[in-house]
Amino acid sequence: MHEIIRSNDVVLLSFAESLMKDAGISCMIADQSMSILEGSLGMLARRLLVESDRADEARRILTDAGLGDELRDPVN
Repeated sequence: MHEIIRSNDVVLLSFAESLMKDAGISCMIADQSMSILEGSLGMLARRLLVESDRADEARRILTDAGLGDELRDPVN
């Protein structure tokens, strides 16, 4: 799994997750439980992880949806 987005914005993450599911790309939001435990301080960001072999496709979809500025640098 590759990290695509790291954010405290639950609406942004929900939208990105919806785009991935619509495209048939397996994804998960990591660190949700830790974010809930720390309360509303917003110190722990959640991470959107996608299938490694479809990370480039996921990046294109998110960029086309206007979320290009939210993307993490790709891992080589």
